[in-house]
Amino acid sequence: MFAAINTSAPVSLWPFFVLTVSLVFIITAISRWRIHPFIALIIAAILTGALATQLPGEKPSAGGHWVRAVELTTEEFGKTAGIIGIAIGLACVIGVCLMESGAADKVVRRFLAVFGEKRAGIALLASTYILSVPIFFDTMFMLMVPLAMALALRTGKDYLLYVLAICGGGVITHSLTVPHPGPLAMVDNLKVDVGFSIIAGLVGGIIPAIGGWYVSKWLNKKLNLPLRETAGLPWDDLKAIIAKPESELPCFAFSIAPVLVPVLLISLTSFSKILGISSAIIDFIGNKNIALLIGGALGIALLARQRKLTLDQIGKVLEPPLATAAICILITSAGGAFGLMLRNAGVGDTIQGLAANHNINLIVLSFLIALVIRAAQGSATIAMLTSSSIIYPLITATPPPYNIIYVYLGIGFGALSVSWMNDSGFWVVSKLSGFTERETLASWTVLLFAISLIGLLTTLIFATLLPLHGL
Repeated sequence: MFAAINTSAPVSLWPFFVLTVSLVFIITAISRWRIHPFIALIIAAILTGALATQLPGEKPSAGGHWVRAVELTTEEFGKTAGIIGIAIGLACVIGVCLMESGAADKVVRRFLAVFGEKRAGIALLASTYILSVPIFFDTMFMLMVPLAMALALRTGKDYLLYVLAICGGGVITHSLTVPHPGPLAMVDNLKVDVGFSIIAGLVGGIIPAIGGWYVSKWLNKKLNLPLRETAGLPWDDLKAIIAKPESELPCFAFSIAPVLVPVLLISLTSFSKILGISSAIIDFIGNKNIALLIGGALGIALLARQRKLTLDQIGKVLEPPLATAAICILITSAGGAFGLMLRNAGVGDTIQGLAANHNINLIVLSFLIALVIRAAQGSATIAMLTSSSIIYPLITATPPPYNIIYVYLGIGFGALSVSWMNDSGFWVVSKLSGFTERETLASWTVLLFAISLIGLLTTLIFATLLPLHGL
């Protein structure tokens, strides 16, 4: 359960100073100076390299250190973009097709039919948990919150419970499953199999999701927040959602296929490796980009069939979401450059040195690093990128007695732990649900912290009972 890390080399605290300066700069630049996160992160990455005592490939010529800081930032930016860019774009295509075709609405209604209206909160939690695999949290919440409002309008109660059920389902997959940008970067930084990470993320998130459900019920009873009409969604629109006939929606099998098919294809490749089966075809269709391309094609076909749209019309529907995806790719890639520059600056080596001659639980350490970075700058994605870059040298120095996938989960749960006013997700939930800042802190923030702690505890237990070492 613990990995012993031993070293007699003297420990320099300068990389910690570099980490502190760069994080303070990011917080100030984004929060106070209102600099765009992409620009702030790129400057922070260059600053990190400039402050580092030595960089890989640095030339002794005059100005060589500063030039190398810029060059290395560019290289790391391109490396991250190459890993995540296609997957994020295709996930965006799948998400918008599910929304515009009515497929997402269909999935939710089927879950409601199975669970019943008395268990509507559980239905929202389960459907969000599945649908949010390819859909970014902000988009997923925008899609689902009208359904929560419609249910509260119909039942006359439990509005907060419905909202938190959506939050609980969405944040877990956002932090634990590919093709979300944070997990994508963690898979690469920690050298984890993509399919295995999806399976572990979905399975590892079940107990925290259930625990989050009971926390949501407790918060609903304690706070009892009312449904309020918001500027973006008047009562008439809510009533239209309730009244919309299900016959206008696509069938359930076609609705869920764009989500499940990519997950199954990617997982098939991982299982074939575990079983020792070699197949070029399986490896090809199970590649994350090809699997998501297939899912995207299914989504486009569903949208075309349901809305009777031409390919040209579908292209116009996809343009705005893809523009948003491009911004996400830029910010995430800049965050990746920042995280990797921290590694180049020796932050991971310093942490390893400070852990000399001590038994250290890498899962807990990973969780805490991600928690601190998330609390400091607000983005779960950047917390995952940075933490995985910092922690990997410790894993390679002394492999832990459990599978690295548990470190992956530890970082994921740590990254979703603290959400407050510096997090865009906080404001999305607050403004779209009609909650005040104080109400959002008392509900959304408390729920995420509870889920993260349950996730950490669950991960530690599974790492002890089922280490999966050597898998």
